[in-house]
Amino acid sequence: DLYRKVFVYRKDPSDAYVVLRAQLEQPLQNFTLCLRSYTDLTRPHSLFSYATKAQDNEILLFKPKPSEYRFYVGGKFVTFRVPEGSGDWEHVCASWESATGIAEFWLNGKPWPRKGLQRGYTVGVEGIILLGQEQDAFGGGFDVYNSFSGELADVYLWDVGLSPDKMRAAYQSLRLPPAVLAWKSLSYEVKGDVVVKPRL
Repeated sequence: DLYRKVFVYRKDPSDAYVVLRAQLEQPLQNFTLCLRSYTDLTRPHSLFSYATKAQDNEILLFKPKPSEYRFYVGGKFVTFRVPEGSGDWEHVCASWESATGIAEFWLNGKPWPRKGLQRGYTVGVEGIILLGQEQDAFGGGFDVYNSFSGELADVYLWDVGLSPDKMRAAYQSLRLPPAVLAWKSLSYEVKGDVVVKPRL
């Protein structure tokens, strides 16, 4: 249970990452990913990377620069332009629906204009989920200049699209529906220089 705790990635650039263990029973037609990050990085960095043997960017949440998030599903991506960080925690949720190919992006409890992405696609199972590095190969192929440095918390993955109410609840850290990955019952393994500390 990592309630009120954070992962601190101490070095920049870094070869460290956290492996998350999730039981995905079947391929995903829908999902919602939420997490909170706190960093002063201005270079590109990876927040959440889910790779399968067939596709290294099966799900990827990537920040190429302070004013932009990229959300990948099955190797294709859409870009959401955001205001440059005000030096505070940023809470993001990204959700995707295969049937319509609609990608939603929420920043700090506010929805951005929806975009189209990979309609009819299915996210594969038996993947590797990493926080803080981008996989360019299954479980590896890291570029340290895409590594995360700073603090990460409140990581959740649901195998459904969350309603707007639940998206706002995630931002406010309220009660949330059961998740495939949940911060309060996270199975994880730290690789390298990452420290678990109380949230400041």
